[in-house]
Amino acid sequence: MIVPLLVGILFFTFMLVRIGSQDPVGLLAGPTATQAEIDMITRDLGLDQPLFVQFSYYMTNVVQGDLGESWLSNRPVLSDILQRIPITLELLFWGVGIGALIAIPVGLHAAFRPGRAFDHVSRFLSLLGFSIPTYWLGLVMLFVFFYLLGWAPPGIGRIGLIVIPPEPITGSYLIDSLLQGSWEAARSAASHLVLPVICVAIVAAAPIIKHTRAIALEVVGSDSVRYARASGLPEAIVRRVVLRNSTVPVMTFVGTELTGLVGTVSLIEYVFAWGGLGQYGLNAIVAGDFAAVQGYVLALALFSVLVFLIIDLLVVILEPRASEQP
Repeated sequence: MIVPLLVGILFFTFMLVRIGSQDPVGLLAGPTATQAEIDMITRDLGLDQPLFVQFSYYMTNVVQGDLGESWLSNRPVLSDILQRIPITLELLFWGVGIGALIAIPVGLHAAFRPGRAFDHVSRFLSLLGFSIPTYWLGLVMLFVFFYLLGWAPPGIGRIGLIVIPPEPITGSYLIDSLLQGSWEAARSAASHLVLPVICVAIVAAAPIIKHTRAIALEVVGSDSVRYARASGLPEAIVRRVVLRNSTVPVMTFVGTELTGLVGTVSLIEYVFAWGGLGQYGLNAIVAGDFAAVQGYVLALALFSVLVFLIIDLLVVILEPRASEQP
């Protein structure tokens, strides 16, 4: 299903960006271009052909690894995407990882004590995290911790302006600095990571708390758990049974949350001038950079397919009965 899924996503995106109100030829040619220059750019881009012919040309180029050239950066879109993917993944995995490490125990603890003070507090915090706009959260974090308290660096990127970045190895300034023993760059990269990672962790933790609690409550009320308690098993063992039976659905939801947060991370990247794939895609959408938008959507689709594939494999490992045919 991967191939038809990706083709469908590419076709849908290809058509959407072309029925929009922005004219790529006018943006490329500029306001002073003559009609002859406009016609030449239109022919060079193949925009004088029918849409389905344009799409066939585009698919042929995609199969060959050519995603076109961004008129914003004047570079191949594939090169831009490959350069920015590690930047976004660093922010995404740190944020979602920390959010999940906090949210899953909180959701489980709330499910074991429904209706008590901890349950009410956790549900309130989850609702609060749902309600806070991501863009506003990033601006408030900068205002409080940078402007008012001076505890955090400004939102000017991934490393300080006077700090020499490390040589690229993994694409993460923090990891590359540690690998190369550049401690000043590592400290600067870590300090610039704190606020955006906290923003992503807050946004990720809110739904994970809610769904982990709901999943664990359903397991707690299942026949197997009632039988375990009726058999006189200790509460520690009962909780272990609940945790074991909740692992697969919680892990599946975290994987879904990971793919859904890519769009949210783009706003956080924009606020903190992070320079990752999310900011690149957002700028391309605003500017009407067709090739960059299509490459950005393709990268998100491939990332989602890869995450769900990994989740499916983990489910088979953790719960072999899930792969059994009836």
